[in-house]
Amino acid sequence: MRDDYFNMFIEEFGEATQRVSVPAASIEKWRGKLPDQLLTYWQKEGWCAYAGGLLWIVDPEEYEDLIDEWLEDSRLDEIDSFHVIARSAFGELYACGEKTGISITVACPLQQIFALQKELEPKTKDELDISIRAFFLSSSPRRFNLGDESGQLLFDGALKSLGALSSNEMYGFEPALVLGGKALLENLAKVDLDVHLTILRQLGAPTVSISSFEIDKLISSQQ
Repeated sequence: MRDDYFNMFIEEFGEATQRVSVPAASIEKWRGKLPDQLLTYWQKEGWCAYAGGLLWIVDPEEYEDLIDEWLEDSRLDEIDSFHVIARSAFGELYACGEKTGISITVACPLQQIFALQKELEPKTKDELDISIRAFFLSSSPRRFNLGDESGQLLFDGALKSLGALSSNEMYGFEPALVLGGKALLENLAKVDLDVHLTILRQLGAPTVSISSFEIDKLISSQQ
């Protein structure tokens, strides 16, 4: 039976449009590393795409190399071990820390990592579960969409013109925004997610929303 938090999420996104059952071995592999609440959702719901592929709840193992690449030299990996638990159709990665819960967003198309000092503080077991519930409760389709140069949301147009995504695909800008490309529907292409995000990372290091001073403070507080 779904809890109220997930029911509200489903009211916003609708039922899953793609679903893969999570093996029991995967549940046990991540027990103690990811919040129990997330593992409960996996067990009941699976790894799924919602809203036609706008948001995906994913197998973190498939994203381990990517998150390591994107966090390299950010020093965030000195604060916690992060694992991707969700991603958007446009390649934004939502990562859960083993000690901090859902605390960083890697906005790959924008070459940015968003994090807040308060969210990167260690949490209790109950607080880790709360961070998962809060992620689903606060989610809306607009949150995971991207706007074009005039602010028009792009997902519905991309879905109509390019077709639905598979689990290993995303909508990527060609040329990339970091190379001066424009955020326009006609500049989107359906691309291999792993290849595209690896190439984006090679184009330059992402900016981090918190300062080196704040990172130093967080690292010191955990020693």
